Amino acid sequence: MDGERLFCDTGLARRIEHAEARFVAACCDAARMRLGDEAGFTRPLADGIASFAEEGSPFNKVAGLGFAGLPDVAELDEIEAAFAVVGAPVQVELSQLADPSIGAFLTARGYRLESYENVLGRRIGGGDFPEGVRACRDDELEKWLVEVAEASAVADTGGLPSHEDFPRELLVNALRDMADVRRYLAVRDGEFAGGASFRVTGGIAQFTGAATVPAHRRRGVQTALLRARLAAAAEARCDIAVVTTQPGSKSQQNAQRQGFDLLYARAILVKGTSATSSSGAESRQAS
Repeated sequence: MDGERLFCDTGLARRIEHAEARFVAACCDAARMRLGDEAGFTRPLADGIASFAEEGSPFNKVAGLGFAGLPDVAELDEIEAAFAVVGAPVQVELSQLADPSIGAFLTARGYRLESYENVLGRRIGGGDFPEGVRACRDDELEKWLVEVAEASAVADTGGLPSHEDFPRELLVNALRDMADVRRYLAVRDGEFAGGASFRVTGGIAQFTGAATVPAHRRRGVQTALLRARLAAAAEARCDIAVVTTQPGSKSQQNAQRQGFDLLYARAILVKGTSATSSSGAESRQAS
């Protein structure tokens, strides 16, 4: 129901985190196909996944841990070694609702807390598709990729600073590799004003990123892109929508104004050199 608040227990958190793990794995597989090499990997770990797509990719991470007990020490040793071989840190995104022993286990292995991100969600109700937003056509994909990457690279103000810092070319690659997403664009005064995407995974509408061109920020573009994806998610028969934001950001505020509730936070735990990864946070791209 549209007006009903969404409460998140461990069962729902597990469902969301496993959807995130499947998304990351699919994106990593897409990156390997694009690159045509065997450098990347996706490996199971304690009911979650560990993935490496390419150097500096947002999909280099461990996701979905915390709902099936502690990781096997030998398996984690192998995964840490695999990241070391490619010269990448190990970044674990751990839900606040996961087994608390996981955090202590990782800290004892040398992982450090680097950042947080918030996961928000809401039930899917009705809603109209807003004027000025439409689906991205196939012949517009390249423009969409470049415009969204350019807009994402320009940080918006407000909230905690992001731990992300990706070159534009790498952002384009990551956006291209987002598997099975539905892309939308917003037009304002005849210009490309913003873009967004979402993916359907087991009845969950995963909002996999949004960006507003700086010249069009504070004009309701991000809100329109949120409303468009909610309407499309209803047509796709999803029961909930989820979005990831930087804590205290304008994007979080916009999402909450559209009925999203703060479900839980993810702790970003890193072992090795500083990491910069997230699969689709709508944190620096407010409008």
